[in-house]
Parts: sequence; C-alpha cells; structure tokens
Amino acid sequence: MSNDLIKALEEVLDLERSALVQGDLDRLGNMVPEREKLIGAINELQVLDSDELIRVQKKVARNQALLNSAADGIRAVANRMSELRRVRQEFSAYDATGQRSDFALRQKAKLEKRA
Repeated sequence: MSNDLIKALEEVLDLERSALVQGDLDRLGNMVPEREKLIGAINELQVLDSDELIRVQKKVARNQALLNSAADGIRAVANRMSELRRVRQEFSAYDATGQRSDFALRQKAKLEKRA
C-alpha cells in the first residue's frame, strides 16, 4: 500500500515539475490537492526511512526550488511593471545640489503639429 502511495506521489511530483518548467500555473494549482492528499496518506502510514521516501523528498525539494524561482520571477515582473508605470507618470530630475525633484506628467499629453 505504501509503495503505491509513494509511486502515485512521485507521478504527481513529476507532473508538478513539468508544469513548473512550462510555467503552467493553472495546471500546477490543480495538482496541489492531490499532492497534499497523498502526502497526508503517507504520513498516516508512518513510513519513516525508505529509499523511496528519500527519492520523493528530493523531488519535493527540487519542485520547491523551482516554485521559489517562479515566485521570484513573478515578483520581478510585478516590480518592473510598477516601475514602468511610475516612469510614465512622473519625471525625475536632480538640481545642482544633487536633490531629486519629481514632476507629475500630464496623463494624455499630445503633440501639437505646427506648420
């Protein structure tokens, strides 16, 4: 029984890794309940030290590292988008003393053509 649970968890972890590598966050979210159910069932059996569990633990650690990297990437994109929004909305300049001054930009500035 425990070997079947461990094998099923390994399959879920491999699919999870694939979803992480492909950036398929929707599919990844759908796997969480199954993974948690399998981990809970294995914990109830109180199987402690087996080669299979060591292998599964390595896969969990690998997936967690990928998940952390994905989260870092998402945060970096969000920060960059926020910075780009800020740049579009204000202009910064420094005076002769090195003090920074921020100037708000008009929202819909248009260029006027003159003949």
